[in-house]
Amino acid sequence: MNTNQRRWSLGLALMAVVGLTMAVADPSANPAAAATLPAAAPASSTASARPALPAPSAEIRAMIASKLPGAHPQDVRSSPVAGVYEVARGGADLVYVTADGRHAFSGDLYDLTSQSNVSEQRRRDLRVQILATVPDSQMIVFSPKDPKYTVTVFTDVDCAYCRKLHSEIAKYNDLGIRVRYLFFPRTGPNTESWAKADAVWCSADRNDALTRAKRGETITAPHCAQTPVARDYELGQDFGVHGTPSIVLSSGELLPGYLPPSLLVKRLQTGS
Repeated sequence: MNTNQRRWSLGLALMAVVGLTMAVADPSANPAAAATLPAAAPASSTASARPALPAPSAEIRAMIASKLPGAHPQDVRSSPVAGVYEVARGGADLVYVTADGRHAFSGDLYDLTSQSNVSEQRRRDLRVQILATVPDSQMIVFSPKDPKYTVTVFTDVDCAYCRKLHSEIAKYNDLGIRVRYLFFPRTGPNTESWAKADAVWCSADRNDALTRAKRGETITAPHCAQTPVARDYELGQDFGVHGTPSIVLSSGELLPGYLPPSLLVKRLQTGS
């Protein structure tokens, strides 16, 4: 499935849904709303405060999925709003669909009672679930002996700030931060950065090869049959990664860009 399908390619206009007790809006387009609506959700407090709605039937899931390019019945579930279903693709794209399958709208869903971003919390939960399916053996991991925290970083061998982050890998480890790398060559397939990522993975010592590659050294390694670069790249797109480094916390929160060790550990300690 191509990127356009992943982003739904529907050309749907945002639709106002009358009678919803939650607002669907982009807070950046409404300064007044932005002042009251948080950018991120706290831990799933909203779910515990609300009775669960019935799951959609197999027929409804199939009907809704058939109307959205690239969607599958298993992607459809109840939203927190009665009569509206959520369709999720990867760890970033969420679309809300009315029960009759006639109208769809995109945008973040907010719980005005708890002042939380329901959609963002859902994205975080999805990222956690998806990352749990990727074993450490399919990543390049730099870890202290007894890690206190784990982050997953989408990295590009040629990215300047990725190189800066990696140059401080010992400092991250000294602070108890375990760093798991996934590849995200920003230039895409069949490019020099992609080939460098493949060469790192095919090396006998991947950790050493990644460190040397980020120093600008040329990595020569025999071609290996399969590398995870294409899978990692697609995963990054599904997560909404647009640049590198992108850091995924254990909560599923996605932090775009570089954070120095001292600031990252504070973020991990406080959870905000």
